[in-house]
Amino acid sequence: MSEVSHVPVLLEEAVAALNVREDKTYVDGTFGRGGHSKAILARVGVRGRLLAFDQDPAAHADRALEDPRLELIHARFSTMTQALAARGIRHVAGVLLDVGVSSPQLEEPARGFSFMRDGPLDMRMDTTQGETAAEWLARAEEKEIREVIFTYGEERFAKQIAAAIVAARPVGTTRQLAEIVGRAVRTREPGQHPATRTFQALRIHVNQELEELEVTLPQAAALLEPGGRLAVVSFHSLEDRVVKKFIRDKSTADTFPRGVPVRARDLPTPQLRAVGKAIKASDDEVRRNPRARSAVLRVAEKN
Repeated sequence: MSEVSHVPVLLEEAVAALNVREDKTYVDGTFGRGGHSKAILARVGVRGRLLAFDQDPAAHADRALEDPRLELIHARFSTMTQALAARGIRHVAGVLLDVGVSSPQLEEPARGFSFMRDGPLDMRMDTTQGETAAEWLARAEEKEIREVIFTYGEERFAKQIAAAIVAARPVGTTRQLAEIVGRAVRTREPGQHPATRTFQALRIHVNQELEELEVTLPQAAALLEPGGRLAVVSFHSLEDRVVKKFIRDKSTADTFPRGVPVRARDLPTPQLRAVGKAIKASDDEVRRNPRARSAVLRVAEKN
């Protein structure tokens, strides 16, 4: 078993939140470089089982963890119900989702995720299929580009950025895009690169990240056995809002019209219950890994 060099954000907190029990089956929705999976396997016992998903071919080619209890599946986590059913698995004791882009993806210029390193403007998490960010920018109308940057990047200069991108097309590299955005953005928060929000927006759009999360959360809840845990680590407010709303909605029983008499025993049991409050990275972790500053962990348990 090789050592895992990349340490995920909120590693101990996320794995502890799963309340891992021996000889049970778990799902790691984003294998990455195996950090979470390794920690889960250390707790799951000799007869435990872990199904890990990752759509990124690099996670499979550079696989950092080998274990007979682990099966690594090349697929989006939104396919988990179908993938598990194909393996005869109907229920699991826990599902962990670490949403968004990973540090190894950001650090590889050829992936096109980062404005800090020049490379082709790709941004696909699964490089075997789909449209690159450059291809989408080359064909999209200015209005569509503006809406994506505004909605997924919460960028107040989306109109100016979209117009600048269209005027400069074709846009083929990360450096080119970062420079275009830098000229279009008049002011920015201290310490934040002008292109931060635009790169986030394009990445979310290219990979359909919010749609994936919205499709996956109900699957995860349905797969959990009673007492099973769902733990989700998100890295920006759009993701966290989706997770927070889902847990809140599934932790609330169906409501009835005002004045309708209902016996307490006839009230439906909510599917989930929220476990504790949102967890954020410690000051020490943020110092060691600045990316941790925006991470939020939310946890729910199946009733």
